[in-house]
Amino acid sequence: MASMVTLRQTLSLIGAAAVTALVPLTVRAAATVPVKTLRIGWQKNGVLALAKGTGALEKRFAARGIAVSWAEFSSGPPLLEALGAGAVDFGPTGDVPPLFAQAAGGNLVYAGTYKGSPDGSAILVRKDSPINSLADLKGKRVAFKRGSSAHNFTVKALRTAGLWVNDITASDLSPPDAAAAFSSGQIDAWSIWDPYLAVAEKRPETRILATGRGIVDSWSYFLSNGDFAAAHGDILNDVLDELARVGRVAQDNLDETVAALSKITSVPEDIQRVTLTRDGVRLGDVTPVTAEAVAYQQALADEFYELKIIPKKLNVSDIVWKGRPA
Repeated sequence: MASMVTLRQTLSLIGAAAVTALVPLTVRAAATVPVKTLRIGWQKNGVLALAKGTGALEKRFAARGIAVSWAEFSSGPPLLEALGAGAVDFGPTGDVPPLFAQAAGGNLVYAGTYKGSPDGSAILVRKDSPINSLADLKGKRVAFKRGSSAHNFTVKALRTAGLWVNDITASDLSPPDAAAAFSSGQIDAWSIWDPYLAVAEKRPETRILATGRGIVDSWSYFLSNGDFAAAHGDILNDVLDELARVGRVAQDNLDETVAALSKITSVPEDIQRVTLTRDGVRLGDVTPVTAEAVAYQQALADEFYELKIIPKKLNVSDIVWKGRPA
């Protein structure tokens, strides 16, 4: 059964994994035991959500006696906290959360990657707002989840207008909390991604100020707990292979895919169709972590260090899983 995990609830997951986390890496590797349950963190979008809805991974691992459990997260940062602590084994995120997790010493690795549409991220304002350009955000209250892909988009979008994050009043809000604050007028703008974006832009009071197109690339990643990846690379291989297969089938059967994702995410079909038909969406393009993807992350890590958003320099390749050849 899936459960919704917020940032606060992540602490309980981390606590549950604390004993394991205290065991030295060499001891844990030597004491590898067969996996009985593959624990996956997921969000309400993408091919992993579709795999959950179709039971594809459960079917893939049934013959090996491996069950699959699912924990839902509203954004990447709490998901990676749980992943790094060993409370889940595998999960998806945007580009920024892994940087914060690596800087914090999280025990995780990049396992795979995929790209979405830059139109799947946007900064929203209310239709009657006097804000008509990115430059108008100066001094305004802008919500985004700190350490998420929206953080990166906000930084880069402001830069196009000659602004920096210190020029706005940044509100660190999860997507559900930001949605409520946006609807009630407690914030002036909201930086967000699909499907939250597609839900919000359907509302008549919402106006898109800017999308990610021409501002930011839309790289996303699958990550694994580091110990799990070291001990169970064969399982990771199968997970990535199955997700690529699910994605290819889904892309070729869009009507069925829309209905399936709507059922599992409770996001209406018309909104799901918007997210799946944005220019650049390719559900089947799940691949190992490519040199291009590493270069993108490294450039982002360097930028965020120079801007003092993360506290130390990172070498992204240090936590790229090498278990599957490119």
